[in-house]
Amino acid sequence: MDSVSQRVLEYLTEVEEGAEEVLTIKQQIVDLDSRRNRNREALNALKTEVSEEKVKVCFGNMFIKFPKLKTREMIQKDQEQLDKEINELRKGLKAKVNRLNEMQGKPELRGYSLSPLSTDEIKAINSLFKR
Repeated sequence: MDSVSQRVLEYLTEVEEGAEEVLTIKQQIVDLDSRRNRNREALNALKTEVSEEKVKVCFGNMFIKFPKLKTREMIQKDQEQLDKEINELRKGLKAKVNRLNEMQGKPELRGYSLSPLSTDEIKAINSLFKR
């Protein structure tokens, strides 16, 4: 192969690897979000379950009776960890998408790096409108 063909092949390989990274991260976010939704369902089920002090919890392929309070704490800690992982993946995804667009010669996505207002910022804006 001549040098031009080699460079084209390297470029296409680099773009394909970047696209695979983006798709992998997106799938990881979907999987973690699915786990987070199942945890949310479990927490709601624990709230409605008032009669028993211990509940059955599935660990792998076994069900174990566990204290209700301890179960709720474990699920809430898992929720916090999942939220943290999802946010980290989303931050990394933005950088990888921008890098992929840069490799393809596309302009950077406008508005893609926006973040929502914090509760303090929303309160400040609302107080300005109430005047």
